[in-house]
Amino acid sequence: MDKEKDMPTSLNDNAVEIVMENKLGYERVAMACAASFAKMMGFSDARIEDLKTVVAEAAINAIQHGNKDRPDVKVAISMDFKDDALHIAVADHGGGIKELPPKPDIDRIIEKLDPPSGFGTFLIKQLADEVEFNEMTDGGHMVKMAIRLQT
Repeated sequence: MDKEKDMPTSLNDNAVEIVMENKLGYERVAMACAASFAKMMGFSDARIEDLKTVVAEAAINAIQHGNKDRPDVKVAISMDFKDDALHIAVADHGGGIKELPPKPDIDRIIEKLDPPSGFGTFLIKQLADEVEFNEMTDGGHMVKMAIRLQT
């Protein structure tokens, strides 16, 4: 098998793509990959922590809400470094977010008065420099995010 011939051609020299099982826990693989890639691109430790949170939350949402925990589908994550920003796309096989959840009441969540519903999208919006929900693809839904090298 010719490895070079079998590699995807859509990615540039500063890009990574992961296709992972639709299983909770695999978001840690995506986090580790994102952190390693960002380190190679010169991101600070603080920005890498933001990136890890954003990737993990988007992956968990894709697994639980987009793919509805189905074992027969995958989650695809692509990361592309360009223009001093890491552009991340997380794709699932779902129908998108019908309505973004309201801003969670963190005090009520901590006190266990409210469920942590909507907390992932809240964190993504707080930590990513850019975010687009509800990008539809041929296979389902995609969330696009960007984290700049410098804040």
